[in-house]
This record gives sequence, structure tokens and C-alpha cells, in this order.
Amino acid sequence: MSKTVLHLANSRGKADMGWLKSFHSFSFGGYYNPERMNFGALRVLNDDTVAGGKGFGEHPHDNMEIISIPLEGGLKHKDNMNNQAVISDGDIQVMSAGTGIFHSEHNNDPSETVKFLQIWLFPNVRNVEPRYDQLTLNKEERHNKLQQVLSPNKDDAGVWIYQNTWFHLGNFDKGLSTEYTIKAPGNGVYAFILSGSVEIDGQVVNTRDGFGIWDTDKFTIKALSDAEFLLMDVPMKF
Repeated sequence: MSKTVLHLANSRGKADMGWLKSFHSFSFGGYYNPERMNFGALRVLNDDTVAGGKGFGEHPHDNMEIISIPLEGGLKHKDNMNNQAVISDGDIQVMSAGTGIFHSEHNNDPSETVKFLQIWLFPNVRNVEPRYDQLTLNKEERHNKLQQVLSPNKDDAGVWIYQNTWFHLGNFDKGLSTEYTIKAPGNGVYAFILSGSVEIDGQVVNTRDGFGIWDTDKFTIKALSDAEFLLMDVPMKF
């Protein structure tokens, strides 16, 4: 029998700094819930909105795989590896922090907000040489099908990270469904619903809800309305 967990959108941790509004699916910063520390290797899932011209000053990370997925607006990135870039809706960014990096992130627009997902995963290799990558995705490739945007394989679709993890984005019309096969033994999937409503393994999951499923080989996801969602296929033990 599959095991599942449902994290309703209104049960997430919250941070409001004026310029930053953030919802935490897992314990982060001032939000601590011993029952919401992680989902397998998935440690952080933050749903961030940053005011125009504002952002995060330079700060360090190490031994963490960090993924940013912009949902609206543009996010300006700068790091100590001499990378400078703006990532926008349709892009995905990854950093392997490894032995240590410093970076900053700011809203690239002085007046409009930027919205993005900040995701951290524990790596399967520690103290690697830090690396940065970003990719512009073809959003048409997720219309009524699953678009792979991240994997552990350098030569596969999307960006890659140091973990046995696959991410897929889907944008499905109401009534359509697909079967998802979990990619590796011992993995589970954490689904985050960006908009709309879906049904997974008999459970209705709505906008900004998170739903984890494991101890199964596959499951069906059906769009109960027009819906956009992210599937994160991660090791449950690491």
C-alpha cells in the first residue's frame, strides 16, 4: 500500500518582512515544525514573493543542491563564481553549493513583484566543486504532458544535480490525466500544485497544497480543473 502525506496551503509556515512574503512547506528560518522537516531528500520548498527592487543580500551556502524556478517576473542572480544572470518565468536555475558559495538574489524590476520557488535538496555527494547552471525551458512541452526539467544525468533533459532526483512540470487541461512511474527504487514524489486542483491516488489536492506519495511504483494524477503542478521525485532515504 502506498503511503501519503497532505500539506494544505494554509498549514505552511509564513514569513512577512514587508519586502518578502514567503510560505514554507518545510521548517525554515523562524518556522519550525518537527513533523515538517523534509520529504526524503527534499529539505526546503519556499514559495517566495519579493517586492520591486528588493532581494536577498550576499549570503553563503554549502553542501546543498539549490534550485530556483521563477513563476512571475525576473530574479537577478550574482555569485562569487562570477556568474551574473536574470532568470525569468520559463527558466530553471541550479546551484551545487558543495564546498561553499556566496550569492545574492534581487528582483530585477524596480516596481513589479517577482515570484519564485526556492527548493533545497540534500546532495548524494558532499564537498564537490561548486557549480551553477540555468536553462530556458519550452513551456509548450508541458501542455497536457509532463516536462522533465531536472535529473541526476548531465546528458538528460533539463538541468542536473548531485542527487537521484527528477523534477517534472505539467500544465494540464481539465479532465486530463497521466500515469507517473517513480524513477528509482526507494524514491517518493512530492507534488506541489501551482494552480488549480488535481486528484492523486484518490486525494484532491488544490492550489499551493503539497502532497507526498511513496512506497508505490506509480500513481495517476488527474486535473480536476485546468491545473499546473510540479512533481519532485526524490530518495526517501539518503
